[in-house]
Amino acid sequence: MKVALTGHLRCADQAEADRVMAGLETHTRLTRAEPGCLSFDVTPTNDPLVWHVAELFTDRAAFDAHQARAGASDWAKLTAGIKRDYGITEIP
Repeated sequence: MKVALTGHLRCADQAEADRVMAGLETHTRLTRAEPGCLSFDVTPTNDPLVWHVAELFTDRAAFDAHQARAGASDWAKLTAGIKRDYGITEIP
């Protein structure tokens, strides 16, 4: 089954938003290059402190590998403490 993550990254202030913008390009590039990544998009919303997040991976193993890599990355350190409001679903 494919695994999809959707939701929002919600910054508390401009300083957090600046941290997201500083690391987003590299995080996106690295994620899209991962085996099993079908799509990965983090797009701004009308609120300058909120981004919409949409990820799709071929299966649970690819998603879990992404989570492990991202959790140990510079992105994780840069965005630590920023609120994430995500849902994860499996798609047959």
